Amino acid sequence: MVDLITEEIFEFDSPTDEDWADFVLDQGWGDGMPAIMPTEERVRRFVEAASRSNELLPPVPPRWVMPTLESLAANAVMAGCRPEYFPVILAALRATAREAYNLHSILATTHPCGNMVMVSGPGRAKLGINAGANCFGQGYRANATIGRAVQLIMLNIGGAKPGTTDRSTQGTPAKYSFCFGENEEESPWEPYRIRHGFAAEDTIVTVLCGEAPHNINDHGSTDGEGLILTTAESLSQSGTNNLLGLGPCFVVFSPEHARTLHRDGWTVASIQEALYERSKVHKNRVATGMHDFMHSYRPNLQGDYYYLAPSPDGIHIVVAGGAGKHSAHIPSWAITDVISERVTGL
Repeated sequence: MVDLITEEIFEFDSPTDEDWADFVLDQGWGDGMPAIMPTEERVRRFVEAASRSNELLPPVPPRWVMPTLESLAANAVMAGCRPEYFPVILAALRATAREAYNLHSILATTHPCGNMVMVSGPGRAKLGINAGANCFGQGYRANATIGRAVQLIMLNIGGAKPGTTDRSTQGTPAKYSFCFGENEEESPWEPYRIRHGFAAEDTIVTVLCGEAPHNINDHGSTDGEGLILTTAESLSQSGTNNLLGLGPCFVVFSPEHARTLHRDGWTVASIQEALYERSKVHKNRVATGMHDFMHSYRPNLQGDYYYLAPSPDGIHIVVAGGAGKHSAHIPSWAITDVISERVTGL
């Protein structure tokens, strides 16, 4: 079995599943769920799967350990991934390593956030990443294990251990796993990757330091204007981290809501403009002490209002999910950005 950091080989004498589970927890390697043993043979298969995706990654904060493919592969094995998922994990890690993502601060913040991983493009279907019904939920190995592998790497390579370097006050289920696909087949707009400068044939991974999804329920609106109102009011909260106006957010429309908006002439750009303006929070809704706190970051008050994103483009629009009139809002941490990377080696 390969050590998740040093690559030292541990030998077991016919360990049981229970022995292995206890060993993982004793070493501080686990997330509390059962894990697969990263044997040399299993790790080798993952490294081979990444043969065309061999760009070196920089050191991972806050421990600043330089990762190798073997150590990253060991964590992906632990998470329950298939070898063919490994290029997606590596692309997600390259995205989180970008300076604008601010990974060091993200892993140490008291805010309840995890690393959201969204996969767009032809590789999504090839790998079986769920973009339809229950795409944020259980039941799909690719979604569950890709997101989990990213989190385990942050824990074991980066050293973001709960209660020590990871200082999240309450945490979030997003810290276990947070991976889904864009449902471009049912989207009335151009796919996310094309809108952000990638080619139609590309598969990309997009990361956000995000909270778990917040439901947006609108079963009654029959026009786009009503859906925009409901969505804007769902975003407009005086207790959201986005009130600092520094971080982006995602609005994930269900296919039914997206079709209604498109039918009534709403484009991605016009939705962003409307949500940016209509979700702003009046200063009277904000506690006095919070004014001083927010101004310690930057003077974000514009007139009598706080805006919830740096600009309309900071509200990222995507379609995912299945049948039903529910959409979702994914707020972010304060000082971060959305980063997309092309997946190589699929």
